[in-house]
Amino acid sequence: MLRRIRNDARTALIPVVILTTSAEEEDVVAGYSSGANAYVRKPVKFSAFAEAVNAIGVFWLFLSEPMPDDFSPARPAAGDALNLAPIPPEEASVVAGG
Repeated sequence: MLRRIRNDARTALIPVVILTTSAEEEDVVAGYSSGANAYVRKPVKFSAFAEAVNAIGVFWLFLSEPMPDDFSPARPAAGDALNLAPIPPEEASVVAGG
């Protein structure tokens, strides 16, 4: 289903978060390979889920802004650009990437 969403020009840019109970690494790989923007394992603390949704929202807002002439594709360190505090490891259950 996700591959169909990604292959259709009308829906290709819709952000997708996979929320699952699966703990299998193959499922994570398959989710990202299919085009998911985030993969969240249940049970999940709300703060971890909110962080994944926030990161996707910031990404899509960034894409909608025109690039300045002096744009450099260098990536900021985690949390620098948004002044976000890192999620404590005991609360993190979101698989990063995508």
